Amino acid sequence: MSPAYNENIPNSYEAPLRSEQEMLDLILTVARADERIRAVVLNGSRANPNAPRDLLQDFDVIYLVRGSSEPFRADRDWIGQFGELMILQLPEEMGDPPPSGNYDAVYLAQFMDGNRIDLSVYPLERWPELKNDSLSVLLLDKDGAIGALPPASEASYLPTPPDAKAFADCCNEFWWVSPYAAKGLWRRELPYAKAMLDEYVREQLMKMLRWQIGIQTGFKINPGKEGKYFERYLPPEQWALLLRTYADADYSRNWDALEAMGALFRQAACFVAEHYGFDYPAGEDERVSAFLRRIRALPPGAKTLD
Repeated sequence: MSPAYNENIPNSYEAPLRSEQEMLDLILTVARADERIRAVVLNGSRANPNAPRDLLQDFDVIYLVRGSSEPFRADRDWIGQFGELMILQLPEEMGDPPPSGNYDAVYLAQFMDGNRIDLSVYPLERWPELKNDSLSVLLLDKDGAIGALPPASEASYLPTPPDAKAFADCCNEFWWVSPYAAKGLWRRELPYAKAMLDEYVREQLMKMLRWQIGIQTGFKINPGKEGKYFERYLPPEQWALLLRTYADADYSRNWDALEAMGALFRQAACFVAEHYGFDYPAGEDERVSAFLRRIRALPPGAKTLD
């Protein structure tokens, strides 16, 4: 039998949060004391001069080591020197979800004080394939093997302009998957409908909005993972419309969200099309939008579309 969950979490779990400087000092202290570790590189948001700073940012760290990284993979207790663990994930050992990268040894460690370290351990000879991440800050180089790095920037994370095919594919996919969401809503299959809305339809909407923002900013601005900085760059009326695409479990409000997605996608896609001289598929838009309205108006259990 599984132990019962204790809702009365003791105060001892609320460890004081270590500062950024304390964590960086610890990361370097561990590296300096271990002869196998030859260099340390900081990636991610804490290396990004443009990222908002807050206490919940992860520490994305690479240890470059002499020889194999296998001893670091084999010794799971090794990560404990960075603090008391809340939860640990080892991506290269995961079956579901499967590993998503070419890792040697990776520790994703959430500590009890609230800090998190995503620590990757690679053999030093793999540095040439890792150094293209523009958000890289060299913290330690015992042997001078890494050399000077350019100032950290978002160059690797900027959106890229679409070509005509990418634009057409995005439009086609958006209007193709929208009826899936509508059918799920009419059938009152909320989990399915929400998946269609918030995964497949939204994916294309966010892609088109990234292109719009890219055009408006010269593709020199990172709009953030999953659009987390969109509020900074979208016109207020478009931001308000985007907020309307996030619905709760109410069927009527999910229908409204689907309609808002269509309106916002149309605005962004027409802007992108006009800028590049692409053809916007207005016919597909009109036909699919009419079909969505028709489905919404259908009474439950209808046998015909009339």
